[in-house]
Amino acid sequence: MAAKPSGSSAGCAQLKKDLREKRLGSFYILSGQEDYLRRYYLGEIKKQLLDELTESFNLHRLTNETFSLQALSDALQALPMMADRSMVLVEDVNLFDCGDTETLTALLSDLPSECCLVVHTEEFKPDKRKKKLWEAIEKNAVLADFAYQSETDLRPWIARHFRSAGKQIAPELCTYLLQQCGLSMTRLHGEILKICAYSGAETIVRSDIDAVVEPTLEAVVFQITDALGQREYDRALERLHVLLKMQTEPIPIVAAIGAQMRRLYAAKLLQNAGKGADALASLCGIAPFAASKTMTQARRVSERFCRRAVEHCCRTDYQLKTSYDDPERLTELLILTLAEEASHD
Repeated sequence: MAAKPSGSSAGCAQLKKDLREKRLGSFYILSGQEDYLRRYYLGEIKKQLLDELTESFNLHRLTNETFSLQALSDALQALPMMADRSMVLVEDVNLFDCGDTETLTALLSDLPSECCLVVHTEEFKPDKRKKKLWEAIEKNAVLADFAYQSETDLRPWIARHFRSAGKQIAPELCTYLLQQCGLSMTRLHGEILKICAYSGAETIVRSDIDAVVEPTLEAVVFQITDALGQREYDRALERLHVLLKMQTEPIPIVAAIGAQMRRLYAAKLLQNAGKGADALASLCGIAPFAASKTMTQARRVSERFCRRAVEHCCRTDYQLKTSYDDPERLTELLILTLAEEASHD
C-alpha cells in the first residue's frame, strides 16, 4: 500500500489504521522525540511481520555502521523464509546523506511487495533540495512523527498505568507527576514503576512521588523562580542546593534558569498586552501547564525584575565560561542577586 502523508498526525493515524486492519504497507518512517511511542509502534510492526522461528532470517537491520546502498538493495531483494514478508529496519540513518541519491530514489520508488521497509530515527529532516528523492519518499512512505504528548493525553495514560499495577492516583497527582518529570513517556513509565514498587498502599499520595521521583532540571528551576516570586528566598536557595546535590553542573543550571527567566519576561510582556497562557505556549513552544504556571509566576513580579533577571543570568553564564571563579559560588551568587532584585519589586 502506498500512502502520501500529509503531516505527522496523518502519518501516525495511517500507521495505526494499517496495524489495526493488519494491512501493513511497504514503507514507514517512524521519527520524533517521543521514543516510547516510536519503539512501541516499531514493536507492533515487528509482531505483525515476524515470528520467533524465522525472525533471524526475515529481519534485516541496518545501522550507521552497516548501512550502504548495496546492503539496502540486498536486504530489500532478499526473499522471506517461511513467511509472506520480510522486514528491513534502517535505524538512525539520514537517507538524504547517502551520496548516490539517484540509486536510492530508484530503490524507494520500486519497493518489493514481499518486504516492508521501516526507517526508525529520532529526527527526520527531509532535504527538499534533493527533489526526486524527497518526492519518492513523500509518495511511497507513511511519515509517522511521534511528538511529546499533551498533558491532557498523558493524565489518563498515567492513571491507566497505575491501575494496571493495582494502584489508584488522583488527577491532580497525575498533573504533579508531569510537573516533576516532564512529558517524556519513557521517563514517566520508569518513574511510575518506581512509585508502585515503593508504595505499599492501594492509593498513591504525594509523599510517594516525592520519596522516589527525581525531578527534572526544569521542574526544580520552576520551583526556584516560583520561590523568588513569592519572596521565599531561603527556599529558592534550598532548591538550588537540591540540584547541586544531584551533581547537576552549574552551567546547565544557569542556562535553565536563564531560559525560564526569558519565558517569564515574555509572559510579563504578553500579560501587559492583554494576552494569556495560550499565546505564551505558542511563542515559547512549551506545554500548556508550563505556560499557565509561568503566567501565574509573572503576575507576582515586575517587568523590571524580569528584564534584570535575564541580564543577571546572561552575565553569570558568561562568568561561568570565562572566569576561574568557583562555579557553584557563582551560581549561588546568581540566586542571591535575583532574590535582591525581587525584594525591590
